[in-house]
Amino acid sequence: MIRKNLCFNVTRCNLEEINSKKEEENMKVKKSIALVMLIMMVLSIIMYSIPYIAKSSSNNIGIKKPVKLSIIDVAGSTQLVGDAISAFKKKYNKYILDIEIVKAPAPELVSKIKAQQMAGNLQTTMVLTGYDGLGSGMESGIWEQLLPQYKNKFLQIEKKYSEGALQALNVAKGYGLPVAFCPGGPMLTYNPQKVKEVLDTPEKLLEWAKKHPGKFIYARPSNSGPGRAFLQGLPYLLGDKNPKEPKTWTKTWKYLKELDKYIDYYPTGTAITFKELAEGTRWVVASHLGWDMNQRILGVIPSSFKGSFFKNMTWITDTHFMCMPKGLDNDRKNATLLLMQWLLQPEQQVLTYDSGYFYPGPAIKNVSLSLAPAEIQKRIKEAMRDEYEKAIQQYPKTPQLDPQKLVEAFDMWDRLIGAKVK
Repeated sequence: MIRKNLCFNVTRCNLEEINSKKEEENMKVKKSIALVMLIMMVLSIIMYSIPYIAKSSSNNIGIKKPVKLSIIDVAGSTQLVGDAISAFKKKYNKYILDIEIVKAPAPELVSKIKAQQMAGNLQTTMVLTGYDGLGSGMESGIWEQLLPQYKNKFLQIEKKYSEGALQALNVAKGYGLPVAFCPGGPMLTYNPQKVKEVLDTPEKLLEWAKKHPGKFIYARPSNSGPGRAFLQGLPYLLGDKNPKEPKTWTKTWKYLKELDKYIDYYPTGTAITFKELAEGTRWVVASHLGWDMNQRILGVIPSSFKGSFFKNMTWITDTHFMCMPKGLDNDRKNATLLLMQWLLQPEQQVLTYDSGYFYPGPAIKNVSLSLAPAEIQKRIKEAMRDEYEKAIQQYPKTPQLDPQKLVEAFDMWDRLIGAKVK
């Protein structure tokens, strides 16, 4: 009896153990099935999402069909950003068929763009310009206002710009985005074999010009960065009541009329002044930091030629802007905005050091010369002088006049002084 009960209990224990193992195995199977189903569901979601993600990425760029971009450069900016534009075309060749860059004088810019807009045939997609083209274009209403309309394309751009470039952005009122920055001028570049004294005040320059008529020259301000810096820097040096209001520049206009007696003519571009300086026709020219360095780096003028600053001067900073004409279709508009984003990346900004043409060059802060290619670093270091860095740190800086006032100053100079332009 006891043996039967023992057998029964053993059998029951075995059955319970077997059932327990079966349940455990069933649970494992169920978990495995659930895991497989979960994996399949995740994979199906991913597979479903891939075309959507690709579509979303394409939509972020916003270019449905490949386009050609046409850029007008009225500031010489191609020298600073040309390589970066070529790299952009290569990277986005799926969307960009070609990029054409046309150089033109700043005074012709507005009429070119307006003619295209009025004909309903806008070919120009972006303009690279200084304050001159920016201001005249704002006055004429040809520019698209980039900020705040497209602020999602340029997130926190205000925090990324250097102090000087941010001041320029505020002057542009969103119609132009700074792409390159330079402390500017006013300063002089001269032949030290001909000019033995340092002309560090406007009064000294005038007295020297009287003794050496025809040997000093500056270009028409509306088409020259150094010319603009000279014009806008004088009100600070001469003590005019309001340097930001051209109509109050009584001392400046009087000074320029007197200086005009000893100037042969006013070239329509800065390059002509440096050419004549190199030839010996002129001994002193109005200059600014970038032009002074660049012309020595390129060998236009001898490396022995010197640059000088005015005592107690105020830097009239210089900036190159990217502007977009009104009236572009969505594909070309989005391609242009993409190009602007590209040119503001630190990796592209570092190329603006170039050959000192707009020293330092970068509009975005914390883009140091040490990040530039070795050949650029070599060129800049050889052309830089200790007194230049000292002047950059020593003197205060201010942006150029608001566009309306700048156009007004150009008009007044043309009427009061510029009769000798040829």
